[in-house]
Amino acid sequence: MHFHIITLFPESFSSYIASSIIARAIEKKKIKISFYNPRDFTKDKHKRVDQKPYGGGPGMVLEPTSLLKAIEKAKGKKKKVKIIFLSPSGGLFTNSYAMRAVAAYKDIIFICGRYEGVDERVRKIFRAEAISIGPYVLTGGELAALVMIDVMARRIKGVLGTYESLEEERTASSDVYTRPEVLVYKGKKYRVPKVLLSGNHKDIEEWRRRHP
Repeated sequence: MHFHIITLFPESFSSYIASSIIARAIEKKKIKISFYNPRDFTKDKHKRVDQKPYGGGPGMVLEPTSLLKAIEKAKGKKKKVKIIFLSPSGGLFTNSYAMRAVAAYKDIIFICGRYEGVDERVRKIFRAEAISIGPYVLTGGELAALVMIDVMARRIKGVLGTYESLEEERTASSDVYTRPEVLVYKGKKYRVPKVLLSGNHKDIEEWRRRHP
């Protein structure tokens, strides 16, 4: 899968995509991540891409022309591309949404807004779907894009060691334990639940179901 990111700050992704599962997925060519900075598509000599909003109001708005060119570059001649407009007022991103997107598309474009937002005509022209990762406002869409890429990438065959590694596809508890069997902290003992040491898989599975 190829993720295309429209952002003014591509460097903000560097450390995360260079680490752990995402880095290995890129190395194994299971996923690809490309960046398109609207500043590279403006004719303004100062590389300015924000303007005052019509009708007044605080802050600045990302102007449409450079964004449209950046999206066109990302889209290329591909006929089937999912374009996501990251917005706090959009539909909620879920595991189910991620599964459907991975099953249906090979190319996904994320439009990361900044400042007071993006000229609405950009979304309308490309029929981009507004999506939010939660009921809060972020400084920009970059963090939201990273969250969605991480969730989607895990569902691509070969990114994780086995399909069962997906937590939602196995019976798993949010309560997990490892060595030592008895942890002593400030004079108090904290023990691993006996059922997990029993070797009785049926009882362990039942315990996990009761401790989601």
